[in-house]
Amino acid sequence: MKVVAFAGYSGSGKTTLVEQLIGCMRMRGLRVSVVKHAHHNFDIDKPGKDSWRHREAGAFEVLVASNQRLVLQRQFEQPAQLSVHHLLAEVYDGVDWVLVEGFKKSDLLKVEVWRKASEQPVRYPEDDFVVAIATDSPQDLPEVTQRPVLDLNDAYAITEWLVANEDRFEYNPPLL
Repeated sequence: MKVVAFAGYSGSGKTTLVEQLIGCMRMRGLRVSVVKHAHHNFDIDKPGKDSWRHREAGAFEVLVASNQRLVLQRQFEQPAQLSVHHLLAEVYDGVDWVLVEGFKKSDLLKVEVWRKASEQPVRYPEDDFVVAIATDSPQDLPEVTQRPVLDLNDAYAITEWLVANEDRFEYNPPLL
């Protein structure tokens, strides 16, 4: 499987871009998974549902499956610091691409998502894992770069670039 991360500050457009890339890749017949970093406590279950009740009762894991969906929810007894590689190990190995949203400090190859309007600094001058920049303001990049500069508003072109360079993104998991 191929893995690429999309890194940028909140409000830069990462989620919108990843959502559009999923559609573009699916139109090419590719199977896509997403790994997303959450900064805080979150819940995907609804109070009162059986799976919520099992988790509330103390189950370490609750796996819910139907003929259309499978969800695994794990409740850590102590806070756990999982790396992106731990999460990638959980992804079904039959996917073509995994799009990782967040994990900007990871050692994954990444596309930096940057908007001038965000007034946030860029990461690419200090991050050797940034292989391209997706922006709506290429003329406003604060530092010259030899990396490809991609149009943030053209998910089709970004998909084309990813697929054309797919060998770079082949995932070789580290020993955990």
